[in-house]
Amino acid sequence: MALPEAWLRGPIPGIARELVPLARALEQAEEDLERVVSDLTIEELWTRPGGAASLGFHLRHIAGSTDRLLAYARGAPLTEAQRKAAALEGDPGVPPAAASDLFVNVRAAFGRAMDEMRATAPGRLHEECLVGRAALPLTVFGALFHIAEHVQRHTGQAITTLKILRGIS
Repeated sequence: MALPEAWLRGPIPGIARELVPLARALEQAEEDLERVVSDLTIEELWTRPGGAASLGFHLRHIAGSTDRLLAYARGAPLTEAQRKAAALEGDPGVPPAAASDLFVNVRAAFGRAMDEMRATAPGRLHEECLVGRAALPLTVFGALFHIAEHVQRHTGQAITTLKILRGIS
């Protein structure tokens, strides 16, 4: 019997109930992205249909932005490595990165996000954290929430990009 969509699966042990919808959004995205990357060619991965972002960009960006937002939620500044990686998210590399390798990074970033949610006490959710070079104020919950919504946005874009590339309606 197939599992229901992630948002209908109930509580997650060790994750505060306030954060379960965010964790479930990451689980759904992981499952959706796994279907997207299952048989991608290198050409499909790095093609930019009509100038849109490539699937490779979306995969790198999902992993990288998740890690950057986790740093902000912890109150940590971005590292130089994170800044450099962000600048190269759309670069296929030489040789071009494969979908399976990029998906491993997505899965690892989601694992770190789940660990962070397990470690975040509900009492910390409304603590302030600062985001970006401008140090804009946000809450820990806001940073974690944005991970979920941002991941879902790029997952949807990746699915649509694949449909365009393959001419699927």
